[in-house]
Amino acid sequence: MRPLRLAGPGGATAAASLADAGAAPRAPKILLRKERSARVGFRLRLPLDRPPPFGLELALTLMLLAGAAGYGAVRGGQFEAFVVSHGSVGDVVARTLGFGVDLVTVSGTTHMTEPRILALAGVSDKSSLPFFDVAAAKARLETDPLVKQASVRKLYPNQIVVDIVERTPFAVWQKDGQVRAVAADGAPIDDVIDSRYANLPFVVGEGANARAREFAALLDAMEELKPRVEAGVLIGQRRWNLKLKSGVDVKLPEVDPQSAVARLLTLERENRILERDVLALDLRAPDRVFVRLTQESAAAWAEAHTPKKKDGQL
Repeated sequence: MRPLRLAGPGGATAAASLADAGAAPRAPKILLRKERSARVGFRLRLPLDRPPPFGLELALTLMLLAGAAGYGAVRGGQFEAFVVSHGSVGDVVARTLGFGVDLVTVSGTTHMTEPRILALAGVSDKSSLPFFDVAAAKARLETDPLVKQASVRKLYPNQIVVDIVERTPFAVWQKDGQVRAVAADGAPIDDVIDSRYANLPFVVGEGANARAREFAALLDAMEELKPRVEAGVLIGQRRWNLKLKSGVDVKLPEVDPQSAVARLLTLERENRILERDVLALDLRAPDRVFVRLTQESAAAWAEAHTPKKKDGQL
């Protein structure tokens, strides 16, 4: 570079070049550019200098109105009434989409009724499959004394499958006027409200449910007299009285009642004692039988066994 004051062939040219450079600078060259690494995601840019779109305004307005309406319904009690009548909002939406409960299949039941099963499982016309809790339904079913085990499954789009294992009723027990079906261990499992348990052994009295197996063994020992027994009454939680369908009471001993049943069989086969006008047979003594006659039979027996007076004697 030379000073501008220096004269020479290139002096004027150099001055002109510098003058031109001051008037119109050249564009700088890019020698090195650092490439930015790619970023995952996006950045939302809102034009703050323009009003929001009409659709966004409408959506926000509808959301605000819906929220206000929902809050008012909750405070005013209309929402609770809606849920009671139609189910939860989720259930209503699911039923609208075709996921309502249209079919309930139950297997393994003998003594449980359909309304009882549906009520325990919590299934109604307001239910929907997506919002039906199978674990809670299983737990509620297994709280019933008659249910030993239960399983509940959902089959989309509209079916619930219930499998139940029932406890086996062994006898019917009456105490204080209440009649229940009991299992073999004596545990009450169901209230008797119809004739479903009519063929089971019938025991009466405090503690008779726990000794139902013992009474069933006595019934089996009675052989042909078994159908004539109506009930077994436990007396003082110690011994049994057999109540026959004819109204006759048979009193059995506390010790070895099977031997007394065998004696009753012999008396009936040889003497038809149960066809007589008797009210009760007392078999508690091992070597004798006490018979209580009806009033008419007792009077006839007394008359027949009263010594007759001889003529002329007072």
